[in-house]
Amino acid sequence: MPGRDFIVLPDATPFAVALEPARSAIHSLLLLVGGAELSGVADWVTRTAAALTPQERELHELVMIGLHYAVVPQSSWPSFPAYLEHLANCDPVALRDKMMDVYARFPPLGDEGFQGMSDEPLPVDLDAVLADVDTYLGFLRERFEEKIIDVDLETRAYSYAVDPPAMQALIVSHLRKMWETYLAPEWERAEPMLRDAVEAFRQVSWSEMSKPEAMEYVAGPAYDGAKCCQDSLQRAERIIFVPHPHVGPYLGTFFVNRTLWVLFGARLPAGVPFHAPDLSRAEILVRINALSDDNRLHILQLVAEEGEHRSQDIISSLGLSQSTVSRHLKQLSAIGYLSERRCNGAKCYQLDRDRIQNTLQAIETFLLGS
Repeated sequence: MPGRDFIVLPDATPFAVALEPARSAIHSLLLLVGGAELSGVADWVTRTAAALTPQERELHELVMIGLHYAVVPQSSWPSFPAYLEHLANCDPVALRDKMMDVYARFPPLGDEGFQGMSDEPLPVDLDAVLADVDTYLGFLRERFEEKIIDVDLETRAYSYAVDPPAMQALIVSHLRKMWETYLAPEWERAEPMLRDAVEAFRQVSWSEMSKPEAMEYVAGPAYDGAKCCQDSLQRAERIIFVPHPHVGPYLGTFFVNRTLWVLFGARLPAGVPFHAPDLSRAEILVRINALSDDNRLHILQLVAEEGEHRSQDIISSLGLSQSTVSRHLKQLSAIGYLSERRCNGAKCYQLDRDRIQNTLQAIETFLLGS
């Protein structure tokens, strides 16, 4: 008798490229919390963050950070309004428990410190955790480093965690207001460009790529600085690449149920013939933005003329604060103008001349034709 395995299915590629409007919108809203301080993010982020009143900013931080895991979608949605409708109609207790379930996936801190999220939630007595605010804060301290816990913020989050209907009402009303006031017009502007990016990247031949190769192809230089997603990348059974209008040269990542979503600055993929002037212009703007600051140009000139520099030497040469120079170095590395490595316990930076030349050629091709 012939074997039963004479017809087999080919291995499916673990990669996909998708618009993911709900997840994309959530990440844009997340960028309004601290993202405006990053050099190189889209103007919409800095403008919108500056437009928020102090009360709006405080409420936004509570919803996006304090109630983060109740807000983040765990699957794909056709639009952000569709996701809002889901949040409005789901069971309030289930919404709260979704957040607590994610917290329970973080193991307690050990000698190795923070270890990231496990695939399954650990046993947790939810009633005991929510018995009072001190127990709730202790529960968080067991899992996260003290420096990232904002006690005032988490205390306010606790007051909603023990009142699921109030939590649901707050999340839905706030997200709906942010969408209608700030994000909907911006999404209407950006959506055609994002759809072009999805179509272009879907023409890429993914079948021969490993997961690190696919990440490097999509993320480019930003992948070198995204070591925090290495564990998620290895554990992911599926990776969905999502072009984003606001993240600039950086990456955004979400890891849920062995699926890793990677949000990257919308652009055209290398080596794929696809005509999309808006995408070409968007990528050039991201690259030019890194060259539009005198301090960043000074850094590039310093490293170009004198060779590899340690971060501390660059700080001393510029006479600026460490935090300011670190922001500049982060942007220049994410763009790829500088390559970063560890040397004797410090970060060292070297000019990537090919990346500079490639940028000049991209500008010439865009303005003068091939």
